[in-house]
Amino acid sequence: METSSSNLTLIRAAKRIYRTYHVLHSKINRQPQGVAIHRDSHRGQLIFRTKPILLPGESFIPVKQLESENG
Repeated sequence: METSSSNLTLIRAAKRIYRTYHVLHSKINRQPQGVAIHRDSHRGQLIFRTKPILLPGESFIPVKQLESENG
């Protein structure tokens, strides 16, 4: 079971990916649904589908959570 500190680490890593997308693609109107992020490596990618398919070891962090002020 994941601890709350590892969840916060995943959320922070996902927020970095999400913010980078917005900085580099600010003129694109395509809004991602969230970020799929690997729990061990913290590597992730934006997900644009409403029903993401995750690989083993990945977690999905929805946009609402990424845009919240906590984490």
